[in-house]
Amino acid sequence: MNSTGALIVAISLMIIMFGMGLSLTLNDFKRIAKNPKAVVLGLVNQLLFLPLIGFFLVSALDLKPEIAIGIMILAACPGGATSNVIALLAKGDTALSVTLTAISSIITIITIPFIVQFALLRFLGEGEEVTLDILQMIIQLLMIVIIPVFTGMFVRAKAKNFALKMGTPVRIASVVLLILIITGLLIKEKHNIIPYFKQAGLPTTLLTVISMIVGYVTASIFRLRKPQAISIAVESGIQNSGLAITIAVVTLQNTAFGIAGAIYTLVMYLAAFVIIVYGRKVRS
Repeated sequence: MNSTGALIVAISLMIIMFGMGLSLTLNDFKRIAKNPKAVVLGLVNQLLFLPLIGFFLVSALDLKPEIAIGIMILAACPGGATSNVIALLAKGDTALSVTLTAISSIITIITIPFIVQFALLRFLGEGEEVTLDILQMIIQLLMIVIIPVFTGMFVRAKAKNFALKMGTPVRIASVVLLILIITGLLIKEKHNIIPYFKQAGLPTTLLTVISMIVGYVTASIFRLRKPQAISIAVESGIQNSGLAITIAVVTLQNTAFGIAGAIYTLVMYLAAFVIIVYGRKVRS
């Protein structure tokens, strides 16, 4: 993808993250003090268990290096605005879901570069050149993730009615932009899409399903309420595919690394449907 395409992808993610910021308030960050056990357990699932599950899967399966790296990038990008909507529809603890999304979005600015660097070193062939400027990547993530999120929060704080009115249009625009990005990736890699789908379909499905199960089970072990367990399962299993694709295209400048994220987006909605049905059934 050329520099213009990469710029479009970056701007698209900035709009998506701005939309997420419109739904956040400072109370979402303060909530960790009121409910530390649920928040800490959710973050452990997102930031520790999820990458470990991803690494186990790509190590156990015979994957092409670009798919393995794409899965690891995906596993490094938990949460996202979509997870909050899914938690709501599944009758989970929406406040907890939003809190986990908000906090993990900040922490992953630090963790993502190191996980990506590890994946590049581990899965690229010895003859491949590995170049990743971690500081530059952190700055890029700040520009396209954190600044748009806090800009959205600032707008929400200063003009709440405007932010609420803009929430739905921005969310719709976010979905449309993500679809366009994925379509562009699939067109760019059209000659490889069938073998890529065969390779990425199973690990992305397993990543989502296993992460959700682990999130739900660990929450149950620590005796959290059913709505909290559902939200932790959602936040653990629903990754920020838009961010994963942006890292592949903009930071690493390799569209093949973004294919796993594109294919995962299709898998994600199937997994979301299952947990929504389950959540509404157990809480009916």
